[in-house]
Amino acid sequence: MKKLAKLLRNLVILFFASSILAVLVLRFVPVYITPLMLIRSVEAMVDGETPKIKKDWVPLNKISQNMVQAVVASEDNLFMEHNGFSFRDIEKALEHNKKGKRIRGGSTISQQTAKNVFLWPQRSWVRKGLETYFTVLIEFLWTKERIMEVYLNVIETGNGIYGVQAASRKYFGVNASNLTRSQAALIAVCLPNPRKFSPANPSGYISRRKNHIVNLMGKLKRVDFHRDLNCKKK
Repeated sequence: MKKLAKLLRNLVILFFASSILAVLVLRFVPVYITPLMLIRSVEAMVDGETPKIKKDWVPLNKISQNMVQAVVASEDNLFMEHNGFSFRDIEKALEHNKKGKRIRGGSTISQQTAKNVFLWPQRSWVRKGLETYFTVLIEFLWTKERIMEVYLNVIETGNGIYGVQAASRKYFGVNASNLTRSQAALIAVCLPNPRKFSPANPSGYISRRKNHIVNLMGKLKRVDFHRDLNCKKK
């Protein structure tokens, strides 16, 4: 029993040490591969298809402010205010789902980033617990600017397409730095189910959502990461 207890203790220490080290390294190094990319590749091979991963890492300053505003408007209005979790949005999602409408999650951009970079997509209590742990880590060890940069570079944006730069080139033939409000909103509203919906061929539902997000983008305060850093220093 003592040997087993020692083994378990060492495994726990190894997990915490390695996870903290990984988060620290990825604060500075681009995320070139994620568990979801590997899972999608395996799924493609099982289906007899050739795996494809289209992605192109770009720094946040090469991504249109419209794209930042669009995902904040669509996915996480309180991104700059919370510490990784929005209990208001969780409550709204629970109430929405109780009414039997289209199932909606309450995950913040920070939570989605933690899941996309370190975990797998299938829902379970184990994954949710680990997602909470990694969310706390990245909120503590990364800046909001870095969280947004990683999110916009690794998020699934289509079948075999990851990140907004690859999506911008695929759907609109422009770089992410040149996305208009409408184009950015179209990419953002497709993120909950990017393999079903396409920004290049929006359904009526997606078009209505896009118009709503464009309208909301005009009302939201501009996301300014440098201003946020200056406020913290004072």
